[in-house]
Amino acid sequence: MDIIFDNIIFSLQKAGGISVVWTELLKRVIKDPDVDARFIEVPNDNIFRKSLEISENLILENPPNFFPLILSRYLNLNIKEAGIFHSSYYRTVSNPNVINITTVHDFTYEYFRGGIPKLIHSKQKGNAIQNSKKIICISESTKNDLLKFYPNCPDSKISVIYNGVNEEYTQLKNQKQSLLHELISFDSHGYILYVGDRITPYKNFGLAIESALNLKLPLVLAGGGNYSKNEKQFLDSKLGPNNHILVAGISNYQLNILYNHAICLVYPSLYEGFGIPVIEAQKAGCPVICANSSSLPEVAGKGAYLINDITSEKIIERITHLKNRSEEREKLIVEGFMNAERFSWDKCYQQTKEVYKEAYEKYF
Repeated sequence: MDIIFDNIIFSLQKAGGISVVWTELLKRVIKDPDVDARFIEVPNDNIFRKSLEISENLILENPPNFFPLILSRYLNLNIKEAGIFHSSYYRTVSNPNVINITTVHDFTYEYFRGGIPKLIHSKQKGNAIQNSKKIICISESTKNDLLKFYPNCPDSKISVIYNGVNEEYTQLKNQKQSLLHELISFDSHGYILYVGDRITPYKNFGLAIESALNLKLPLVLAGGGNYSKNEKQFLDSKLGPNNHILVAGISNYQLNILYNHAICLVYPSLYEGFGIPVIEAQKAGCPVICANSSSLPEVAGKGAYLINDITSEKIIERITHLKNRSEEREKLIVEGFMNAERFSWDKCYQQTKEVYKEAYEKYF
C-alpha cells in the first residue's frame, strides 16, 4: 500500500498526547513490509520524533512546508500520485485520486475554546471530516462527540480504535527506594502523582493541589512543560517549597518508577478523548482516581475510582480509603491490571492497518 504520512504534529508540539500516538503508529509503519510509506515534515524539536529513524529519501518536499508554520498548518497539500494520505492533524489532499484518512482525537476546541481560534480549528477539522473516506476516533466518546457536532457524517466511515500503552509500564518486582530517590526525595507511597497539562482549566489541576494540601502529602508532577516563575511561586506558597516537585522531560522508564511508588494517580480532567496516563498507571499497578466524565469511564473500566461531579473533598475521601484499606487498594490495582490488558500499540496499529486496507481495496 502506498501511504503518505503527514507529520505536522511534530511541528505543532514539542511533546504531547497526539505526538505519542503518531510516534507509536510510525514506529510500526517503518517496519511494515506491506506499507510503502513516505512522509511530509519539516525540521522540528519534538522529543518523540527523535526516537524515529526515517530515511531522508522518504521525506517529501511540499510547497506548504515553505510557509511559516502559522499558515502551513492550515494549508491542504498538493500530492499528484494516487494513494492514501493520513495526516497527524487535520490536513487533507484535494486530489480525487488520493484517499484522505483522518484521526479525530477530541473536541476540546468545540467545548472549551471560543473566538477566532475555535472558528479556524473547527473549520479545518470539519473540512478534514467531510473530505476523508475513513475517520478514526480514539474512543466511543469521541465518536459520539463527532456525530454530535457533525450529524451528517455517515457512521459507516467511522472506526473506533483505542490508543495503546507502552510496554515499559509495568509493576516493578523489586520496588527499590534508591531508584525512586534518583528522581525525587519523597518516599514510596508517600506522594500523590499528577501527570500532564496543568494550565488548561478543564484539566482541574487545582483539585490535585487542594487534595495534597489538605492531606499534607507531597505532590509530584510529570509532563506538562516546565514551571513558569508564577506557577513555581504559587505552589511554593500553597504547598511549601519542599512539598512539590516537577519531573520534566522524563523517559517512560522513569515515569514508570513514579507510578510504581505513588499513593495514586490523581487525574481530575473533565474531558479527555482517551486519557493515556490512566492506562499507564493501571499497567504499572498505580491506583487511579479520575472524573467520571467523557471517555474516562469507557477507558478506565473498573480499575479506577470514578468520581461524579469531582471535587477535592471527594478526591481526599478516595485517597484516605487507599491509605487505610489495603484490601480495597489491592482490589483496585488488580482491576487496573485486567483493564490495561485491553490496550496495546500493536493492536492499535493492526486495527489502523485494517482501515488502510479496507480503504485501499474499496477505492483502488
